[in-house]
Amino acid sequence: MRNLTLALLAAAGSGALAGPARAGDLTVTLDLPRQSVAEYHRPYVATWIEGADGLAVQTLSVWYETSDPAEGADYLKDLRTWWRKGGRALSLPADGVSGATRAPGRQTITVHGARLAGLPAGDYTLVVEAAREHGDREVVRVPFHWGAPNTASASGATELGAVSVAISR
Repeated sequence: MRNLTLALLAAAGSGALAGPARAGDLTVTLDLPRQSVAEYHRPYVATWIEGADGLAVQTLSVWYETSDPAEGADYLKDLRTWWRKGGRALSLPADGVSGATRAPGRQTITVHGARLAGLPAGDYTLVVEAAREHGDREVVRVPFHWGAPNTASASGATELGAVSVAISR
């Protein structure tokens, strides 16, 4: 019995018994590069979290044309990876998720811990996808650990610049 108790304590300390992590905030910072093209349209951008199995866990944000929601929604399928992983099942506009497209420059998304309270501690991937009319599309993946303060980053090549995720308490 004593060995079982010690084994359970060791497993709990190592995170092997994963339950919901104490809610911290998740902050995503991403750069939308300025494009030198004749006809520029702001990109549609989706950010979401994937589990270790590659399945979408939660959409964090979707930026698209909100001035004409019907037309904007028609082009969401151009965010192909997000659309196939679960975007098509999301009812838009979604409170706290949907937003207008953003201008080039540094953009920040803060997701308060209460919104991620049911997310078990563990390894995840932040995925950011951008698609632009008359432009390219790009996906950047940033592995991170949920459950303790940490930061991680990656970089895109065309439609996305630097992408970072920070977990705080």
